[in-house]
Amino acid sequence: MNIHSVPVNAVARRPRAAQTDAPPTSKREAILRAAIDVFADRGYFNAQVADVARAAGVAAGTVYLYFKSKDDLLVSIFDRSMRDGLEAGRCAVADLHDPAERLRRLARGHLARLGADRSLAIVFQVELRQSTKFMERFSSSLLRDYLGLIREAIADGQRAGTFRSDLKPTVAAKMLFGALDEMATNWILSRRRYSLEGDADAVVDLFLNGARAR
Repeated sequence: MNIHSVPVNAVARRPRAAQTDAPPTSKREAILRAAIDVFADRGYFNAQVADVARAAGVAAGTVYLYFKSKDDLLVSIFDRSMRDGLEAGRCAVADLHDPAERLRRLARGHLARLGADRSLAIVFQVELRQSTKFMERFSSSLLRDYLGLIREAIADGQRAGTFRSDLKPTVAAKMLFGALDEMATNWILSRRRYSLEGDADAVVDLFLNGARAR
């Protein structure tokens, strides 16, 4: 059994949005929000565009004014969330020079964002990964740029002599991201409720203890 065989449907549904003459941007965001909740609650492959429309409080045809298909909804969730995460990560480390502190700040931010939105975390950690097509999308340029923030901090630590120089920064960045990723998956599947962000420092401290210069 793997994480994809575990049902993750204990997410409370959000109230249906009221039908209003909201501007296009707000309506698009409402549809995306509904898609996140519906995909998390029912599973991406079991959900229908009509379910998303109902949760957003709009007609099914309205969804197609903003998104080409159910696939486009999932891709849009990924793209927007990755762009938000990338911007937040850049802002978080913009004023920091210490490589270790940059890694801590990035790790805290990563887990805090997922921990603040359980439905989004389920879509990212489970639903996006059940299709090779979407996994390829997950590994596209936005994730590469996101990993680049971690890689740059590791490379700076190597240049400063505080991190081991025999580790490839790209490989090390993927290792740290993978550890954070696994903590997020465990948080989703756990019956215990706790702060996901609280795991960040322990992950980074373990990573740094194995990456310091000898």
